Amino acid sequence: MTRQPHPLAHRDEIVDDLHGTPVPDPYRWLEDPDDPATKEWLDAQDALFRSTDLPGRDHLRDRVAALLKSGSIGTPVWRGDRRFFTRRTPDQEHPVLYVGDARGERVLLDPTVLDPAGLTTLDAYQPDKEGDRLAYQISVGGDEESMLYVIDVADGTVIEGPIDRCRYSPIAWLPGGEAFYYVRRLAPSAVPEGEEQFHRRVYLHKVGQSPDDDVMIFGDGLEKTNYYGASVSRDGRWLSISASRGTAPRNDLWVADLEASPAEAPELVTVQQDVDAQTGLLFGRDGRLYVFTDLDAPRGRICVTSPETPTREHWRDLVPEDDEAVLSDFAILDEAAEPVMLVGWTRHAISEISIHALESGDRVGQVPVPGLGSIGGIVERPEGGHEAWFSYTDNVTPTAVHRFDVLTGETTLWEAPPGAVEVPQVRTEQVVYRSKDGTEVHMLVVSREGSGPRPTILYGYGGFGISMTPGFSASTLAWVEAGGVYAIAQLRGGGEEGERWHRAGMLGNKQNVFDDLHAAAEHLIETGVTSSDRLAISGGSNGGLLVGAALTQRPDLYAAVVCSAPLLDMIRYEKFGLGATWNVEYGSADVPEEFGWLWGYSPYHRIREGVSYPATLFTVFGSDTRVHPLHAWKTAAALQHAQAGDRPILLRNETEVGHGARAVSKSVELAADQLAFLARHTGLEVSAGR
Repeated sequence: MTRQPHPLAHRDEIVDDLHGTPVPDPYRWLEDPDDPATKEWLDAQDALFRSTDLPGRDHLRDRVAALLKSGSIGTPVWRGDRRFFTRRTPDQEHPVLYVGDARGERVLLDPTVLDPAGLTTLDAYQPDKEGDRLAYQISVGGDEESMLYVIDVADGTVIEGPIDRCRYSPIAWLPGGEAFYYVRRLAPSAVPEGEEQFHRRVYLHKVGQSPDDDVMIFGDGLEKTNYYGASVSRDGRWLSISASRGTAPRNDLWVADLEASPAEAPELVTVQQDVDAQTGLLFGRDGRLYVFTDLDAPRGRICVTSPETPTREHWRDLVPEDDEAVLSDFAILDEAAEPVMLVGWTRHAISEISIHALESGDRVGQVPVPGLGSIGGIVERPEGGHEAWFSYTDNVTPTAVHRFDVLTGETTLWEAPPGAVEVPQVRTEQVVYRSKDGTEVHMLVVSREGSGPRPTILYGYGGFGISMTPGFSASTLAWVEAGGVYAIAQLRGGGEEGERWHRAGMLGNKQNVFDDLHAAAEHLIETGVTSSDRLAISGGSNGGLLVGAALTQRPDLYAAVVCSAPLLDMIRYEKFGLGATWNVEYGSADVPEEFGWLWGYSPYHRIREGVSYPATLFTVFGSDTRVHPLHAWKTAAALQHAQAGDRPILLRNETEVGHGARAVSKSVELAADQLAFLARHTGLEVSAGR
């Protein structure tokens, strides 16, 4: 096919010298979205994208929309006889927050009522310990800024807020609902220019008091990119605070006895500091302290000790590390003949739940689960009981909530999503292939009956310890129903095989992730599933970096690419958005050795003139405060300039949405554009008759 000409973008002669290496940056001017030249170029890109013919788009849009009419249901959070949960009905744009009690169910917060334009999203919520008040956080237009409010659960009236600068803030209520610990950034006027997204602190807030009068509890003088956690035990006696530098897979941890020191000035005792491990704490109803840690256990273990002796020399293994499965979650059920602990695991990304005697940790049974899929957080009632709730999904099953009763040993459906959908008949196979260095990697392949080679989308992420587990996806099912194959590779850098697997794909090991993807592609081709002219790759955020590196390293291997909200200029990524919090995952260009890692694969800098690159669609979001769209803008300009073949390089810019949650209708339109683009360039003929 003959593509339309790409918009022209001038190239500047900007070359930085970093550690003796010349680093050209011809499109640095595109870092300024307010520059008239940038706006003119973006307008031209929008015109090019809108003029592109994408056959089958309407059908794909309709199928994605129909499959999303399953709606959604969230796992309940219990406070006494009150349960708090979210539900989205088939025609709603956003999940709605409900409370259920003896009076029945009623709406506490409907984002669409707050904002009929559909631009407001619910980021998080946390009821107090009695269930009488609830703190929630909302953002507008995708900026994820999280304004905090408190409402009275009985009548829904707002009694507090907004409190700004609460992005990624936990809410740790003290008993009585009159005060809570939370995390808030310092005011912009109190930090250096350009660092407004950092400098968090832990505060004690009293409901009704001006946040300007909140007492700072923790964080002063520590690393600017620190994230903090805070929790208070159910009885209100114990406070725990954690700190991690950016997204580092390790944290420091402290506890304080609030009976021995005041809430305004808790005396913190160090549990771990400067230890290369992640650890979390649960203060049990039985007086024991439960420790969830990967210290000396990359797949995770659960230990016990006393809150009075919280340091690791006092830890005793309760549930030791498994040789194969990764520990993900646990809950305690103490209303049984013998109290038990439910322990969630993922085995090569497939979820299971085991039952253990609470005192000894001995494995005594297994929780029946609906299938080979993914289980969400296991929750019990805070005051104890014999029931636990968890979510379940797989490739053909919309997420539902199930209830396990330890007295009967039965798992039952607690609530299904509210919409009925017609799901196509597909099969999911887990395959194993070898990467470049011989490492075994798992991959899920979703398809209909038939033989290849067929148009195939290969999806991956490979970073931050995030696991690619089975789940209901309207986009995946629409693609497979139309005759394609969808493969999800569980690359190094993720958490599918524990923290060691993560670290095998971070920092100086990042090339392993790209090698794993290339090997997945080659496996799909060698086994006849697809061919290089029918193979597409897709990824977003860190997954956008993945496919950006893949298309520049192996342009011959892929026919088409969707690269969404990506990191691509890995030399300057720390200067924008939340980039400074990710150098613990990628490294920093300021450090000579780490610059070498980044320079070796930075997609923006690996583009070469005269190469035939795959058809590529960049999708970016105007309110993205995590990954700035400039990464895609600069790389799109560089690819358009360098492209020697006839495949298009397109850019889809979207306003008033960000990196995370969005209205359903906006998700549908994005998915339709992405799938139709990949269908056109892999030869998938989409028709309503399939």
